[in-house]
Amino acid sequence: MSDQLRVLSFESRKSKEISSLIERSEGIPTVAPAMREIPLGMTDAIRSFHSGLIDGRYGLVIFLTGVGAEALLSAIETEHTREEFFGALERSRVVVRGPKPFAALRKWGVRIDAKAPEPNTWVEVIESVKSIYDEQPTPLAGVTVAVQEYGKPSTELYAGLEQLGASVEPVPVYRWDLPDDTGPIESAIEATIRGEFDVILFTTAQHIVHVLQVAECVGCTDEWVAAASRSVIASIGPTASERLRECGLPVDCEPSHPHMGHLVRESLQAAPALLNTCRNR
Repeated sequence: MSDQLRVLSFESRKSKEISSLIERSEGIPTVAPAMREIPLGMTDAIRSFHSGLIDGRYGLVIFLTGVGAEALLSAIETEHTREEFFGALERSRVVVRGPKPFAALRKWGVRIDAKAPEPNTWVEVIESVKSIYDEQPTPLAGVTVAVQEYGKPSTELYAGLEQLGASVEPVPVYRWDLPDDTGPIESAIEATIRGEFDVILFTTAQHIVHVLQVAECVGCTDEWVAAASRSVIASIGPTASERLRECGLPVDCEPSHPHMGHLVRESLQAAPALLNTCRNR
């Protein structure tokens, strides 16, 4: 029998990359993409956001994802020039959540006032916002904040901004959905129940939501959760870990940095020592 770890991932956008990372860490990969991102295109909300930028309505703009920032620009460019958009952004303070939106805005030449550090949760975003305003109980009093959403509303972030006195205007630019073909997810669920995986990787909280949605459709939710719990469960970071626990799954590994490479490498290194305990859960 091979000593190689059998590893399941639900990564979608970077499925080839994570498969390669698993192989380089001497694991046997199975990748069942569990999510697709659907750009909304030019919407009334984005039109209102662009108009507000031009009019100077926003004291602060927060970008939460790189792909969302790019989708926002693509939508705006259907009706306006990017130069107009970038110029209007310069009149607001700008905060980004981590390296991907930072890279997108740097590529555009847009000034960035603060970047939220790892692990890039809403908590770090709030601290980054506070760092560029005067320290007082409600530093955002009278400030309207636009937030580029990613997939779904970031309710905790909005509440945190409102506690600082802000008026929050979300700007949705894409939504999450299941892949058109859920066959690979169904096959992965069945293989998990048969005990065919040693490690299961989660690179975003939304993956567990979609996997459970498919498991419910095929009538084996409880069976899958119980079987998955007997594998080493590895989570990319605190937000995904919180969602996994809410769904009844333990979290055995969380990498030192919330990046896919660290997740794969560190979880596969830790897995051999954890497997016996996990199998007996």
